[in-house]
Amino acid sequence: AAMLVVLLGTLLPLVHKQLGLGSISVGEPFFNTMFTWLMVPFALLLGVGPLVRWGRDRPRNIRKLLWAAAVTTLVLSVLLPWLLEDKIIAMTAVGMAMACWIAVLAVAEAVQRVSRGARISLSYLGMVAAHLGLAVTITGIAFSQNYSVERDVRMRAGDSVTIHDYRFTFREVRDITGPNYRGGVALIGVTRHGEPEAVLHAEKRLYNTSRMVMTEAAIDGGLTRDLYAALGEELDNGAWAVRLYYKPFVRWIWAGGLLMALGGLLCLADPRYRRRKPLPEAG
Repeated sequence: AAMLVVLLGTLLPLVHKQLGLGSISVGEPFFNTMFTWLMVPFALLLGVGPLVRWGRDRPRNIRKLLWAAAVTTLVLSVLLPWLLEDKIIAMTAVGMAMACWIAVLAVAEAVQRVSRGARISLSYLGMVAAHLGLAVTITGIAFSQNYSVERDVRMRAGDSVTIHDYRFTFREVRDITGPNYRGGVALIGVTRHGEPEAVLHAEKRLYNTSRMVMTEAAIDGGLTRDLYAALGEELDNGAWAVRLYYKPFVRWIWAGGLLMALGGLLCLADPRYRRRKPLPEAG
């Protein structure tokens, strides 16, 4: 799906121009939208796959479970964005529908297997971990892609900017000196609903040898959001250009990847997939 999207995005401007329809550019919105919709049938099949005993099962055997999973998925895909971000974006709901469908069916099948007293192998645990990892990654992409906020602002001591319930207050800029650089660090306090959340230290460094000016962004990471602040150029009257970011669930993208990798390792560790090679006889 990803390769097809990239191919279409690369060839579409060329075909459009050759047909005499003018020049067009294909950007990030095209790739995001196309990749999302191409992933939908893959997610549907991935969720159903573990439930079906190929060649032995009939659709009616799992119909009730699929209906229950579909209703649960529909509710969660709308409810979670509203509860976590206070608004519902269509593409987020689509992404959450895929993630919830995969996760709900993976967990439901695992519960059924345990209730039947079936043997749980390492390869099966790996499959469940990989499916849940993909659901976690899709969740991270859906939220970070659609709810991230970036603001370029002019701030001086005492100024505040609010981004999604987080209030960034510019406190001061202090001079700093390092082993091979000098510069300044901006202290930006962050509160949420009046409660202290973090203090960001965004730096601007001038290196003595290369005479290069580098920006050291401040990052405060969390389970459900990352906050960033980058100090820009000094303006007039003690003001500074500051870039602020709010990125929700961005760490879930990497956490899902680690969970999928763990699933792969569990599958490789299953002794059923190891071939025992007899030792050669002596003499």
